[in-house]
Amino acid sequence: MQKTFAMIKPDAVERNLIGKILSRIEEEGFSILGLKLVEMSKKQAQGFYAVHSERPFFDDLTTYMSSGKTVVMALEREDAILHWRNVMGSTNPDEADEGTIRKEFGESIERNSTHGSDAVETASEEISYWFSGIEV
Repeated sequence: MQKTFAMIKPDAVERNLIGKILSRIEEEGFSILGLKLVEMSKKQAQGFYAVHSERPFFDDLTTYMSSGKTVVMALEREDAILHWRNVMGSTNPDEADEGTIRKEFGESIERNSTHGSDAVETASEEISYWFSGIEV
């Protein structure tokens, strides 16, 4: 079993898609180990996305991520990281495969409804950013 971090972004929360995305997560065989509805501050968003701090889109990203509520989750299943990334689809909804969350719900590269870890180390860091050890 493997853990991954997943997030339902502000665009999906504001469009009342939490339930649909959570249903998909369960249908895909994930166990939800931790789940929180958070409204991150700009500083929290900057900390979470610090790896992108030198990128030109960093300010827009952190402004967007602190613009509304998000759902943060720790998920578990066999091959969780790759499976969640496949379920989400390509970062750009226009390039995402049919049947993926981002194809169905994403509006743009920025407003693409979900986030997921890309590696074991990243998943561990992202889970621990939002959850204490006793919460997951």
